[in-house]
Amino acid sequence: MRIRSLGVIDDAVVELSPGFTAVTGETGAGKTMVVTSLGLLLGGRADPALVRIGAKAAIVEGRIVLRPGAPAALRAEEAGAELDDGALLISRTVSAEGRSRAHVGGRSVPVGLLAELADDLVAVHGQTDQQGLMRPARQRQALDRYAGDAVAVPLEKYAAAHRRLRAVAGELDAITTRARERAQEADLLRFGLEEIAAVEPLPGEDVELAAEAERLGHAESLASAAAVAHAALAGNPEDPEGVDANTMVAGAHRALESVRAHDPALGVLAERIGELGILLADVAGELAGYADGLDADPLRLAVVEERRAALTQLTRKYGHAGAAVDAVLEWAERGSVRLLELDGDDDRIEELTAERDALRSELSGLAQALTDARTEAATRFGSAVTAELASLAMPHARVSIDIRQTEDASGEGVEVGGRVVTYGPSGADEVELLLAPHPGAQPRPIAKGASGGELSRVMLAVEVVFAGSDPVPTYLFDEVDAGVGGKAAVEVGRRLAKLAKTAQVVVVTHLPQVAAFADRQLLVEKTVDGSVTRSGVTVLEGEERIRELSRMLAGQEDSETARAHAEELLETARADG
Repeated sequence: MRIRSLGVIDDAVVELSPGFTAVTGETGAGKTMVVTSLGLLLGGRADPALVRIGAKAAIVEGRIVLRPGAPAALRAEEAGAELDDGALLISRTVSAEGRSRAHVGGRSVPVGLLAELADDLVAVHGQTDQQGLMRPARQRQALDRYAGDAVAVPLEKYAAAHRRLRAVAGELDAITTRARERAQEADLLRFGLEEIAAVEPLPGEDVELAAEAERLGHAESLASAAAVAHAALAGNPEDPEGVDANTMVAGAHRALESVRAHDPALGVLAERIGELGILLADVAGELAGYADGLDADPLRLAVVEERRAALTQLTRKYGHAGAAVDAVLEWAERGSVRLLELDGDDDRIEELTAERDALRSELSGLAQALTDARTEAATRFGSAVTAELASLAMPHARVSIDIRQTEDASGEGVEVGGRVVTYGPSGADEVELLLAPHPGAQPRPIAKGASGGELSRVMLAVEVVFAGSDPVPTYLFDEVDAGVGGKAAVEVGRRLAKLAKTAQVVVVTHLPQVAAFADRQLLVEKTVDGSVTRSGVTVLEGEERIRELSRMLAGQEDSETARAHAEELLETARADG
């Protein structure tokens, strides 16, 4: 991370180890700003009071390396972000006026997206900020992973049956709750299909009838025009002296034929005029036939108009504006298919009901198997965490997992343990971590059963037991060592190092016994230059790390006794590693 103008930090780069990083420094040096910076990157509340005096805005930038296909990577890409060689670049800006902006992978995004990504990136455990396993849903998921195949196998079968049951129940509900509407729909379809069948329309019939009606309506004028045209082409029998086109063309053809031997050009024209004469004769013949075959029967016109009216009524009811009779035929085809579906509802209801009942019975068995497997895993888990707490200065604390089901009053639940209970995509179980901090205390949810100083140690013990089961790649512990010292502090450091073998661990600590186990130690140090106070972050190595551990042990960097103890702590940590 790079932190600029946040609290006492002017400009600092924080390089976290892939394993265990300890953040140390004197009280008031600004260690909390490192935690706050990470919180801002995870969508935490933006407080303008955090902006360094004299600065326009505080800026925190982070580079997070993600495994391929990680949920956070997929969610970021959905939001338009781009990964930089497998890493996600996140920045958060908080202005002195209180405005907040967020960028992920080069794309401006709502701050809420950072909180979504945080669920899959970092589990924060501190006295005032608990995430991850504090949520019952995450507790159930972690317990399932802890249980292994004993839960995974029946859970996969259960999830598939649950998805199918939801689909079947949805279809069954749609059919039964809309029975009246579907019956009305079927009646309307039957009426429409019967009405169409009574008329028996043919494809394109309305177009053909329109053309016929046009001819019948103008039969007299059409016959007169055909007769005049025929007389002009072939002559009028009542006027033998009249001149017609055929006679004139024949005369022209004869004139050219008599001289074509003297000029080939006139011969070509003579042939063309001859072709014209043949064409005129054909047209004249067709005109004569047209006039003879023209139907001027007014009764036929009435029949055509009546048929057209019947087709028009159908198109208005079952087609659309300007539609042809073909649209009516298409409606009838769709209606027939839909009517078959509706008429088959009774059979379908019977089939779906039988399948639903069978699925519920299957889910009951699978849900019981899940409950049994989770109960067995919860017993092992509680014993393991309780043993961890004994080494973390909480020898009388007891951790357990409460697995319970909620009674279903609707009658739509599944039977588990002889009771009908509600169920969901992951079974019928509600899982919750409980803590009894001392003998005689009633187990309570861990958020309520532990004090602020105890809570981080409880969560550390939980995370150590769940190590490798929970997919969150980074853990942040703030004040995990509150109220701990001596041998218990060494055990805290040892367990943090154990957790760091499977995940990235960041710890803000005052205890040298904890810091000595870190793969990397960062020192947050305050400097005063006149009236300006700044804090910086330094990676400690070699002699510098021994001096800081000595300060943490005795308050004196140059104490020989403290140096010897610091070296001994580092040697113990290396030996454990």
